[in-house]
Amino acid sequence: MKSRLVSPRSQLIALVVVLVAVFMELLDATIVSVAAPSIAVSLGANEAELQWTVAGYTLALAAGLITGGRIGDQFGRRRAFLIGLMGFTLASLLCALATSPAFLIAARVAQGLTGSLMIPQVFGIIRTAFTPSQRAKAFGAYGAVLGLASLAGPLLGGILVNADLLGLGWRTIFGVNVPVGIVGLILGFRYIPESRGAGSMKLDLGGAVLISFAMILILLPIVQGREWGWPWWGFVMLALSIPLIALFFMRESRLAAGGDQPILDPALLRIRAFTSGLSASLLFFGGIGSFFFLFALYLQLGTGRDALETGMAILPYAIGSIITSGIGVQFANRAGRAMLVFGSLLLAISQGILLLNVRDGVDPSYWALALPMFIGGLGIGFTAPILVNVIIAGVPGKDAGSAGAVLTTIGQIGNSIGIAILGVLFFSRLNSSFTVEENQLIAYGDALTFILPWLIACYVIAAALMLLLPAKAASEELHH
Repeated sequence: MKSRLVSPRSQLIALVVVLVAVFMELLDATIVSVAAPSIAVSLGANEAELQWTVAGYTLALAAGLITGGRIGDQFGRRRAFLIGLMGFTLASLLCALATSPAFLIAARVAQGLTGSLMIPQVFGIIRTAFTPSQRAKAFGAYGAVLGLASLAGPLLGGILVNADLLGLGWRTIFGVNVPVGIVGLILGFRYIPESRGAGSMKLDLGGAVLISFAMILILLPIVQGREWGWPWWGFVMLALSIPLIALFFMRESRLAAGGDQPILDPALLRIRAFTSGLSASLLFFGGIGSFFFLFALYLQLGTGRDALETGMAILPYAIGSIITSGIGVQFANRAGRAMLVFGSLLLAISQGILLLNVRDGVDPSYWALALPMFIGGLGIGFTAPILVNVIIAGVPGKDAGSAGAVLTTIGQIGNSIGIAILGVLFFSRLNSSFTVEENQLIAYGDALTFILPWLIACYVIAAALMLLLPAKAASEELHH
């Protein structure tokens, strides 16, 4: 069931509303890294709690993306989008009002869950609001917002934290969402058209719950283990995740055999392009997500830079990604695989240059940081916008939609896993460094130089896996 907007003004307002919502979600995925040191001081958060502040959001977002998309297909995309936007706005307010690390983490999880209901509706709303001839410009605006959010995230985070408006400090990075969300709700109720997917779809809530609990059983003991002293029951939790994952696949196989739509059809795992792409996505996004969190800590707590200086140091990365993302999309249908491999190797090179510039306890100059950041940005611009489409080019057409949704979700899961595992390695090394050296710069520099080879390995292995992908990208619109 579809309703087409008739007024160009209404079309424009509807597009602005959904793109602002996308911008807010992407901003909140990246902005916290810059504010993390301020949050730690203000709330007395320990290292594990800081990790959960970032990873809890992405894990909750990943857990609900596929289910959120199907809720919109079945009950109405406009309705699902507005409920998600309302929840995201309320969760942002709770983040701004947080009085303890546990409060903030819970609010961040709520942000992720409501975002997972809001974001999957955007493509369907754009398709409903615009005619086929108009969609190219609308999707082009969507791509521009992705680039702008990557540019604005660290910079805006630094500006807001440093400005300390009304003495609120880091709380403004969440509080700014509230008036924006309220205006979006008012305009969305009036201008966004309602639409649903063709046919009826059953929600695989059982599958979503199983895989979410499995991820919690994996991430909780990894992130909290060092804080808890690596208790025996943490390893039991890790062990219990294995039968839970097995139950998930058994359920998904049964649903697929019965003609229903599972979250993940196990038959996809027999397709080389899909399994290789799945592994590459985990490594690729795991490296990216963890790097910015740990790099921001190094810059602020190690070198003594403030939040704004940290945002400025990360800015060349965003600029580089904007430069190459358009090139990547333009040539994906001719040389998608080659661009993925090249982009991933550029990221590895950027981390290698950074390793040379921060080792031996030196305080690197701005340009010593800007060069590897810019090169890394060029790499992610070649890779991130087209990765899903290159992978699904090797998947049968009937499975392309579900494969794309799973791959998008896996990117978020990889982000959470990367923060958990590499964060533990970073903080363990940091604490070891402090036992023999009290100098903040040397200790944080040692922890960063310890973690960078692991990141380089992630990108190099991801590049090797990308060699197994199709040579060209699929022609569908890019997935978020």
